[in-house]
Amino acid sequence: MGDRSATRLLLVEDNPGDARLLQEMLRESGSLQITVTHVHSMHEAEESLRNGGTDIILLDLGLPDAHGLEAVRRTHDAAPRAPLVVLTGLDDETLADQAVQEGAEDYLMKGELEPRGLVRALRYAIERKVMQEALFVEKERAEVTLNSIGDAVISSDIAGTITFLNAMAETMTGWNRQDAVGRRMTDVFRSVDAMTREATRNPMTAAREYNRTVHLPANCILIGLDGEIPIEGSISPIYDREGRPTGAVIVFRDVSLARAMAEEMTHSVEHDFLTGLPNRILLNDRISQAIAQAPRHQKQVAVLFLDLDGFKHINDSLGHPIGDKLLQSVATRLVDCVRDSDTVSRQGGDEFVVLLSEAEQWQDAAMVARRMLEAVAEAHLIELHDLHVTTSIGVSVFPDDGGDAETLIKNADTAMYQAKANGRQSFQFFKPAMNVRAVERQSIEENLRRAIERQEFVLHYQPKINLRTGLITGAEALIRWIHPTRGLVPPAQFIPIAEDCGLIRPIGGWVLREACRQAKAWVDAGLPAASMAVNVSAMELRDESYLASLLAVLDETGMDPVMLELELTESVLMTQAESAATILLTLQEQGVQVAIDDFGTGFSSLSYLRKFPIDALKIDQSFVSQVTSAGDETSIVVAVISMARSLQLRVVGEGVETVDQLRFLQAQDCDEVQGYYFSRPVPPGEFAELLRAGIDRGLRVGKLGRAVASSGGTGS
Repeated sequence: MGDRSATRLLLVEDNPGDARLLQEMLRESGSLQITVTHVHSMHEAEESLRNGGTDIILLDLGLPDAHGLEAVRRTHDAAPRAPLVVLTGLDDETLADQAVQEGAEDYLMKGELEPRGLVRALRYAIERKVMQEALFVEKERAEVTLNSIGDAVISSDIAGTITFLNAMAETMTGWNRQDAVGRRMTDVFRSVDAMTREATRNPMTAAREYNRTVHLPANCILIGLDGEIPIEGSISPIYDREGRPTGAVIVFRDVSLARAMAEEMTHSVEHDFLTGLPNRILLNDRISQAIAQAPRHQKQVAVLFLDLDGFKHINDSLGHPIGDKLLQSVATRLVDCVRDSDTVSRQGGDEFVVLLSEAEQWQDAAMVARRMLEAVAEAHLIELHDLHVTTSIGVSVFPDDGGDAETLIKNADTAMYQAKANGRQSFQFFKPAMNVRAVERQSIEENLRRAIERQEFVLHYQPKINLRTGLITGAEALIRWIHPTRGLVPPAQFIPIAEDCGLIRPIGGWVLREACRQAKAWVDAGLPAASMAVNVSAMELRDESYLASLLAVLDETGMDPVMLELELTESVLMTQAESAATILLTLQEQGVQVAIDDFGTGFSSLSYLRKFPIDALKIDQSFVSQVTSAGDETSIVVAVISMARSLQLRVVGEGVETVDQLRFLQAQDCDEVQGYYFSRPVPPGEFAELLRAGIDRGLRVGKLGRAVASSGGTGS
């Protein structure tokens, strides 16, 4: 404001006579060039201040629309950085003092005003404001600087009461500034001698007594709220202008890192930071040594590659700290399963590699693998959580499966993937044919990444039949991959790979959008309405954006939510219980249906049937295929239907292939069925024909339970 020739003053005064007098006084004084803007009310003042262009405000505290401190506060709200001088009557000096406490720079009594005093008050107010702004900037700069340095800083007054902590001091002591300021230094900065464990002398007292900078004692340990830290530092007195001590400041730093750095660097180069196990570098070296010594000692060398099953879910749902502790627990158990001469290594993530350096025969590796499967599978108690994970293990043996560390690890990794494919929680020795499958898997994964953009996926639809009416009541959308050179790739070949590499999310999103679009197209074409069932994977449900994406698809396609049915397996619900409950409740409010797919093959916990908003159960085809023979499967199907009736759930029989299976389900009052007996999954055009032709084309179920449809093959 000092760069302009005239100071811009906003006069807020409702009394015309007083306003005129004030302006005349300002004109009479030539020592301060002032341009005056006069307003009569607080409302006008606020509007003027919002537009800017004001260097100082002269405010009457007796306005018609704002009186006393209210006027001061409203003025500050409108222009917090503009200096303010208030005008009061002779009998309002107390109010004037309060206004200054609220932030006014000065006050003037109307009955005592004279031109020189008025101008002087305005000039001083402007100068004080400039100084305050400068001091604020300096204070902010100093505080930012202190918070940016790597050393901790604490200051106190002459009585030893803390007045300031910087960010590093907060970190090291465990105290935040708000709690520490106003406390005694001895409450926040507690230190002991590392050797004797005796409390060190209050450093601030020493600084004041010696009246100079002093250093902290050697071997000083800070006792912080979060633990002990070796420190070094110094304390200096703070003086006022007359040279009298007014307090002290201590600057200190953590030296534990420096003291331990050499040892830590040596260890960290060869060990995993989380578990303390040997890392890849040390493992490769030990494998190479074992290979070199094996012929001399007539021993075999075995390498076991382990990958945890179910770890990612625990890590995502309970957080990385819990996941890290689970990895540490697993590491401890693996070490307990081997001899001192063997090596357990963590490769990263949830992968471990074990070196058996002196195996007598290959059966030794099998014995260790079984021991590890059992050890890992036992419950891990982590912070009051009973956590359950399993592991899949691949085994390679020198010299048959490789002559160097890299080959042995790679082949053990390949065998581990085969163990996962065989059902997990198992071990598998490497076989050369596995390399062929590994190459094939990699090829499928690479092609999958381009399949969506190349529009290689299509959906086929299998009808669901109402056993009471014989009508098609719905369709299940089933994905098919038409590869340009491989031709039709079965879902069983690419869906597990898509789940492993994370591609199931974009693929699932495409399936949902395409199925909803197709269902809406059939309705728009005048075909009978049929619900659309879409399968949902655990990875999709785990995605935080899944619910929003699903609702967006419904809005985008115009699909009626009531006509959409999501099919989830029991394992998906149980492993995603908390997030699934929230999502499903929201979907229920929108009208979306939920069915449990392959019921009876997963957890089969009856409690979740009440916990989650479920509309239907789908009896797995493995049970349906056995209903015509006396056995447990028949009892299971009868029990499932009966239970569903009591819970008012719809029941769908999957994989119906024979008339006997159909009649059994009819007799048990099953609601709906699907399977090759009625129709295999067909392209959209063929399904539209089924809807258009209706049941007379061979899908009707007779009133007496007589099935007239012809068989369409095996499977579902």
